[in-house]
Amino acid sequence: MKNYTLISPCFFGMEKMLAREIKDLGFEIIKTEDGRITYKTGADGIAKANMWLRCAERVHLKIAEFEAKTFNDLFEGTKRINWAEYIPYGSQFPVSKASSIKSKLYSTPDIQSIVKKAIVESLKKSYLEDGLLKEDKEKYPIYVFIHKDKVTLSIDTTGDALHKRGYREKANKAPIRETLAAGIMNLNPWRPGRTLVDPMCGSGTILIEAAMMGINMAPGLNREFISEKWRTMDKKIWWDVRKDAYDKIDEDVQFKIYGYDIDEEAIEIAKENAEIAGVDEYIEFNVGNALDFKSDEEYGFIVTNPPYGERLEDKESVQSLYKHLGYTFRELKNWSYYLITSYEEFEQEFGKEADKRRKLYNGMLKTNLYQYIGPRPPKKN
Repeated sequence: MKNYTLISPCFFGMEKMLAREIKDLGFEIIKTEDGRITYKTGADGIAKANMWLRCAERVHLKIAEFEAKTFNDLFEGTKRINWAEYIPYGSQFPVSKASSIKSKLYSTPDIQSIVKKAIVESLKKSYLEDGLLKEDKEKYPIYVFIHKDKVTLSIDTTGDALHKRGYREKANKAPIRETLAAGIMNLNPWRPGRTLVDPMCGSGTILIEAAMMGINMAPGLNREFISEKWRTMDKKIWWDVRKDAYDKIDEDVQFKIYGYDIDEEAIEIAKENAEIAGVDEYIEFNVGNALDFKSDEEYGFIVTNPPYGERLEDKESVQSLYKHLGYTFRELKNWSYYLITSYEEFEQEFGKEADKRRKLYNGMLKTNLYQYIGPRPPKKN
């Protein structure tokens, strides 16, 4: 039976949540590094990882690892690999990305060019070709990662990054990435049946991710992946994994979660996105000001991505917003609230120190998730 070694990159700070997901799929973790996890899977691992991982950015098939201190080392190490085992005749194999950290080889265009030439040489030898290699069939994008002179070569199995679930056709300003929203929902104990509100929901990403988790809908269910077209992968594996994902949706669970935004257009976008995602029946979106939010419910959750005030002229309005959010949220009895922002003095303005603070990245932007953890509801007899 075929086994794979896979690598999934993620945003810094998301490693713990991603590791939990990988283990839950039954895969064996080999190595956890900053922003990436390497793990072993069975024959259906590529399809399963792409279909189910909520916090990963991609799924790469690891090909080789070797040391390279010179460009000649890089060329020879790459050429030694039997690339014909992974890349069928006529396939496209662009060297899509190269990254180099603390290494003697740091020019990424040169790294890409040398790796491409070495793969061409290897394939020509395997396919007994003298002239140009044809590249007119399916695509196998090559990724090069060099850290402290250690080269890792892999093939991307995903295509469009995993955060592109397929439901966010429209977005408002500064949306939170889907993978980060899923990670934040993984960090709190909300479950269907408990009240969940995003009072500044924008295009609805946090609540859509929560609803998908609530009904156990695989995040990759409504999209395609580049490796589905590969001749090297059994189409039946993809069919089985997708069918299994459909079967795993919990259609009996009933809950309602709530989103508000002061912007009417944002609410319309959120409604459309939830409908495309197939979770609109679980989310109620309404126009509303976060500062007016009240509830008689107890033990609810607020999870939100408020404006950060990245521009200097926004600073005053953001300070005022955070101060008034503090007043509003503290009126809620026994609630928990989770807010993500890059604003460093958030706790000072909010008027309360967080129970926990976690550093997370929203793209390249360093943010903190401030976690205010309310009491658990009493157990029902």
